[in-house]
Amino acid sequence: PVILKPVVGIGSSGVRLCRTVDDVTQHTRHLLGGRHIWESSPRILVEEFAEGQYYTADMMGDHVIGIGTGDFGHLPHFVYREYSFPAPLAAEEYERIVQVALSSLRALGLGWGPTNIELRWTKRGPVVIEVNPRLAGTPDPQLVQLAYGVNLVDEHIKLVIGEECDLHARHSRTASARFLAPDRDGMLEGIEGASRAAAIPGVTEVKMYVHPNTPIVRKGDYRDLIGHVIAASPSRDQTAALLQQAVDLVSWTITPFRT
Repeated sequence: PVILKPVVGIGSSGVRLCRTVDDVTQHTRHLLGGRHIWESSPRILVEEFAEGQYYTADMMGDHVIGIGTGDFGHLPHFVYREYSFPAPLAAEEYERIVQVALSSLRALGLGWGPTNIELRWTKRGPVVIEVNPRLAGTPDPQLVQLAYGVNLVDEHIKLVIGEECDLHARHSRTASARFLAPDRDGMLEGIEGASRAAAIPGVTEVKMYVHPNTPIVRKGDYRDLIGHVIAASPSRDQTAALLQQAVDLVSWTITPFRT
């Protein structure tokens, strides 16, 4: 199996797991045939399918601020499902990810400013998926601030204007985000329970990306998501319970399109 993806893109757009030659042929035609969102770049990447737990390292310069973990929805697509900081890692696992992250920066001639490095822990250890010389996308910086008390945006600005950064953790908490994704296409008639979910102590944000009377057409990427819920607490188990309690309160109604 391999991963086919466009050379330009965001949010897993156009990224697909291909297990057979037919899968490769079909998705290549899709990407190169002008039917993809990033059709202005008619080139593709063919990557090894690195199976294993997903991790993300957020860095500033050569300082690792935190390592998070996450998972995705159903294959063959890679639609975000949940992110958490910090990742539950043994000391040896943490150190191996740090060393791979630092080696990646050296290999690419990076080392100034924010970097977000995505990895998978495979049978042979941590394997780099992407090295992004920028801040991670939402809600990563928010989770880092909730978990460690470090505001990545503020510290990046300090770096740019020549002030001294303070990257030391102020506290240690577990912060998690659950993404909301519909299981069908159709017209989104209504959303309920968001305000009740947001009122739960420990839930820091409930955000919906779409409004009622919006057509939902799933594409197998970040555009499938309709919202997220973020929670934080002193322990992993408590955060997981808060997150589930909040998610259970949020519901929506989708009416299938008329054929």
